Amino acid sequence: MNDFLYSIAQEPLKVIDNNISLEKYVPISISSENKTLTSFDVSSALAWEAYIDKYLQSKNEATVAYGGYLEKRDIYKRSTYFNKEAGDDERNIHLGIDLWCAEQTNVLAVLDGEIHSFGNNKNYGDYGPTIIIKHEVGNFVFFSLYGHLSLESIKNKKVGQKVKKEEIIGTLGDHTINGDYAPHLHFQLIKDMGEYIGDYPGVCSKNDVNYFKVNCPNPNLLLKLPF
Repeated sequence: MNDFLYSIAQEPLKVIDNNISLEKYVPISISSENKTLTSFDVSSALAWEAYIDKYLQSKNEATVAYGGYLEKRDIYKRSTYFNKEAGDDERNIHLGIDLWCAEQTNVLAVLDGEIHSFGNNKNYGDYGPTIIIKHEVGNFVFFSLYGHLSLESIKNKKVGQKVKKEEIIGTLGDHTINGDYAPHLHFQLIKDMGEYIGDYPGVCSKNDVNYFKVNCPNPNLLLKLPF
């Protein structure tokens, strides 16, 4: 499956505003090993936004900071939605790639497909408005998830609605709607949705990571961003 996903396109695929050149993208670490994250209140979305903005400015005024696949993060400790368990059962391993940029940035379908489901996941620290697209390429079926959107993004959407590659499917939400984060897109690939509708785990525990890293391949197989 990984080789197939990588082979779908020779060039990087876009999931945010096509007017932002790849030269304006920079990698970022939100892992538990990044000690600069202890310099501000990680429970404050506004403090997160200030941190991201300062980071982008320090990188030649970049526009997008990206990263996070299989990254172990401490930021979820602020939310009991993630932090009900301890030790190897704690959900703190990130299953998608985050692209941190300005609210209202356009979000694009990564490939042709149809809307599988959508919803507003309102738990503190959750996705907020979310769209999931089903893709069929050759004999392969897989799904892409777009989390932390604006409320307008899920208005007038219909299950089965066709979308085209790079079609604008929504915009990024602000912290009041996106789960209380600095604005960003959570982009994730999923092989088997199971019974999930409008939602799918974006963070897992150490005990479950072997399953999820197979069912949720690295989104960078499509985005092809340098790390």
